Amino acid sequence: MKTAQGADEARRERIVEGAVKVFLAYGFQRTTMDDIARAADLSRPALYLDFKNKGDIYRAIAARKFAESTLVLERALNGDGDIEARLMDGLEQSLFSMMRVFFEAPHGAEILDAKNSLAAVEMAEWRRRFIAVIATALAAEAAARSVDLEARGFTADTLAGLLLDGIEGMKARVEGPDEWAPAARRLVRLVGLALQP
Repeated sequence: MKTAQGADEARRERIVEGAVKVFLAYGFQRTTMDDIARAADLSRPALYLDFKNKGDIYRAIAARKFAESTLVLERALNGDGDIEARLMDGLEQSLFSMMRVFFEAPHGAEILDAKNSLAAVEMAEWRRRFIAVIATALAAEAAARSVDLEARGFTADTLAGLLLDGIEGMKARVEGPDEWAPAARRLVRLVGLALQP
């Protein structure tokens, strides 16, 4: 038997999952609360028990996707293989595969663009956590290789930040998902070179 809190969380999950589908299908602007309620198989009043508007739902989606992204990255970086392979695996699983879903959807670009206005706080927190996860892995790798990053003008944090800055810039420049991995691989190679003894 589900507890009230478990039932509330299950309902919120249905709402978020339903909203992702309708946002991608219709776009954020054209999606109504009725559309989201139908996709979640709920009444509109039941929807308002958890969320006051579709911007609130968007923020919940962003927070969930960002948290998943960070966990997936962390798992990949704690896996086996050299640091470059783990970084590429982590970027593919945590960032590129998620971005591909949006890139290929009819209204994916609109949904991604909305993050700056609707989920800026969640985006900033994700960026901070994403960089921290990469920096932890880079610091461990530098220590294992006895590499003094500061002597080379870096810290693990600045190197991780430069990597993410490069990836964000690359996404704006390249044509699409097929070009992400080769471009990111070059950035990851630069990080690997900074960690060479």
